[in-house]
Amino acid sequence: MITSLANEKIKHMVQLREKAKLRAEEGVFLVEGVRLFREVHPEDVLECYVTERGAVLLGKVPDGAETVSENVMQKMSDVKTPQGVLAVVRRRKYRREELLAGNAPLLILAEDLQDPGNLGTLFRTAEAAGADGIILNAGCADVYQPKVVRATMGAVLRMPFIIEENITDCFAVLARKGITVYAAALTQRAVFYTEADYTGGSAFLIGNEGNGLKRQTLLAAQQQGQEVIIPMAGSTESLNASVSAAVLLYEAARQRGFGKAGERIKRERIKRERMKQQ
Repeated sequence: MITSLANEKIKHMVQLREKAKLRAEEGVFLVEGVRLFREVHPEDVLECYVTERGAVLLGKVPDGAETVSENVMQKMSDVKTPQGVLAVVRRRKYRREELLAGNAPLLILAEDLQDPGNLGTLFRTAEAAGADGIILNAGCADVYQPKVVRATMGAVLRMPFIIEENITDCFAVLARKGITVYAAALTQRAVFYTEADYTGGSAFLIGNEGNGLKRQTLLAAQQQGQEVIIPMAGSTESLNASVSAAVLLYEAARQRGFGKAGERIKRERIKRERMKQQ
């Protein structure tokens, strides 16, 4: 059992937690907690550390894992009350072509989202609504920082995403693929979000939490897309970015007959019916 806070492995884990550049250089990120750890494919786990309590929660000490004391786990952890399971996980690499493949892709484009909880929730919502992928610009928060990873509730392990230097870099490719960009923006030509047709290839463009979309981004989007607005009562000026994305994604899902989301519900209903008959 590792009990020393001066252990080199422990020091390295702390650096991985704190330094995005180091995580990127090593092509890894940290996964903490029992639920998230169980969702990681075993082949992607490069290192694993557990406390005695963590092993009890998991039901065993994972193969290749090292046991550590509670104070060592606290040193490595990003949360106040660790569950006692922390792993170094290999990142998955996606290509733009993967996100755009298939018939009528449904995408989220995000520019300069800074709040970790917002970004993590965006991943979680995109998966739940049946989106095919997420395209972020370089100004967004680091997807692999611990707070974002936790907020995704595991979606970061499954939702394909890529990072473009500028979000407009992909507009021409989207146009060639027949994918329309729908910018969430309050402009003169914007229509209510329920009035647009999302049954074809669609990409919802969401801007920064406080400032919205950059002017040049909106102008570029107008060349091939449409602005949409979500009506709001009262004095509220805007919705949370991830909430806006959820409203738009589920309207698209509704128009498409709920697609992947609907298929999951059908499978779960069939499963429940079979269990009743047994």
